[in-house]
Amino acid sequence: MHVEHDVRPLSRARLPVDTTELARYLIGKTIVRKVGRSRISGRIVETEAYPPGDSSGHGYRGQTARNHSLFLGNGFAYVYFIYGVSYMLNVSSEEPGVGAGVLFRALEPLEGTNLMERRRKADKLMDLARGPGRLARALEIDRRLDGIDMCAEGPLWLGTAVRKTGHIGTSTRIGITREVDRLLRFFDVGSPFVSGPRALSLK
Repeated sequence: MHVEHDVRPLSRARLPVDTTELARYLIGKTIVRKVGRSRISGRIVETEAYPPGDSSGHGYRGQTARNHSLFLGNGFAYVYFIYGVSYMLNVSSEEPGVGAGVLFRALEPLEGTNLMERRRKADKLMDLARGPGRLARALEIDRRLDGIDMCAEGPLWLGTAVRKTGHIGTSTRIGITREVDRLLRFFDVGSPFVSGPRALSLK
């Protein structure tokens, strides 16, 4: 599917600074990944907010060499490796010096599905980028993209929506052990590309 003419980069001025507002705002927007001459893109259908002071967030204990991208201000990629198997793609939020961000949990594939299939070694469209580990693998995300400006066209950037966004649902976050009751997960209600238990994605 070709949507290049429909997607424009999101300027930093348009991004909410507040982490929770940003997580909601990004539902329905686009992630674009350039790999050589090829382009992969997907519609964001699920995010989780990790705001300042959240003990489950990577910025909670302060800035380190590994998490410095969370402290750059809003709109920069923060990529980390987890469980020895998966990368996770986040975008930083808040003002510079404040460590917070939004985790991308699921995409609806738009462009480059053949490349996603090759990376994922799978061909079921619904599952190509459903879940944060699958998403990162489908987009060829690794630590080399950590700190990249996602508000500028380049190898990885945030774009406008390709169609109008419907109802946005909220729920508790998935797979965390601290601050588990906060309603900081946002998703496109009714999308089959959303990850996690279906009971969490009904409203």
